[in-house]
Amino acid sequence: MTKPTRLSLRAAATLLLTPVLLLSATPYVATKAQAQAVTPAKKTAPAKPAKAPAPPPVASTSKELPPRVPFTAAEDAVAAIPGIPDARFWADSETDYANALPAHAGPWLILSSGGSDGAFGAGLLVGLTAAGKRPDYAVVTGVSTGALMAPFIFAGPRYDNALRDSYTKVTAADIFEAGQSTGESFVDSWPLKEFIAKQITPELVADIAAAHRSGRRLFVVTTNLDAGRSMVWNIGAIAEHGGDDAMKLLVKVLLASTAVPGGFPPVLIDVEANGKRFAEMHVDGGLGGQFFVAPPSLMAATSQYRLPATDLYIVVNTGLQPEFKVIDRFAPSILTQAIGMAVPVDTRLMIDRAYLAAKRSGVDFNVASIPASFHAPSKGPFDPKYMGALFQTGYDQGRGTTPFSDQPPPYPGGPTPQPSHIEKTGAN
Repeated sequence: MTKPTRLSLRAAATLLLTPVLLLSATPYVATKAQAQAVTPAKKTAPAKPAKAPAPPPVASTSKELPPRVPFTAAEDAVAAIPGIPDARFWADSETDYANALPAHAGPWLILSSGGSDGAFGAGLLVGLTAAGKRPDYAVVTGVSTGALMAPFIFAGPRYDNALRDSYTKVTAADIFEAGQSTGESFVDSWPLKEFIAKQITPELVADIAAAHRSGRRLFVVTTNLDAGRSMVWNIGAIAEHGGDDAMKLLVKVLLASTAVPGGFPPVLIDVEANGKRFAEMHVDGGLGGQFFVAPPSLMAATSQYRLPATDLYIVVNTGLQPEFKVIDRFAPSILTQAIGMAVPVDTRLMIDRAYLAAKRSGVDFNVASIPASFHAPSKGPFDPKYMGALFQTGYDQGRGTTPFSDQPPPYPGGPTPQPSHIEKTGAN
């Protein structure tokens, strides 16, 4: 049995700003009636010319959306969150990035995109806790599903049960409502918004704020679709601000980091520039890459930048192995498979770039990814049994003797890399 969940979320994680993405999402959100409407009819014998019947009216549940307040690129370039000036920075700004980093070096944890496959990363971190191998990471970054798990991980092992439940007990009904087009997307993600709001408790926010005050940093990435640039949110700084405004902003940021363009509605975030208020459109952080370590210019192969970390740990929540499937002669199926193939390629290239950056920085490199031997079937998006099996796989790996490898995952058909040392655990 194939794994439609992983494939569909791979396609979503690619997040290409083209109509291709919209088509690729169709098979996973269409109702039965919608599916019948787009399925080609069987050929029949020619009939006598006749007046074609009027097509039945298409019911629409979407509401007319209000116009947006116009703003310029110059205004957006300096826009900030009212009352929380240090809430965020552009992901390509070397200066802002350097200013946001902790004063002291320590281990960094990088959490990738991957949708429901985030169950692997969640299990891995809980497994590290069980084995006594999990440090207090100086920096934690998250993109898409990595953004959803990052607050629990950053706040500490006391939230391991919440982390486990978030990746083993949810269903598709907890994430989106199919057949409810918003005018901006194929489905409505109000269930996910409510789920996030319940998870972001005052206690969790207080613990994140305390960790931030101690010098640690939690970064989550979204994509500012208006600017076409990635945005890094300083979650600890927002939590330290406190109050209802901070709580609402945290929910919006986490929802935006998973908002697959065309699939899920974008998230409008209120900002201010030069006394003018307007709303930016934010979507899934995976548009700018499957994970975030540093601005692209600093990660370039020609850069001489040295990461101010002691260890770099990357958790890849995306399957990197090709998956065979006979593709239907149906445009969305073809596009989904094609885009799904691109995500592992992009992820591997980013891993390679991170490996080079770690090496030139004299930083230990560690990566954990879904093992090629994992073949649990899935019955559809956010299947609890599938996610439970993947969580257990991550948990077992986290508790094992080698939860991380010190080299990038091998390519299919290539030689298996030989580790330069015996054990990588996740602790300092």
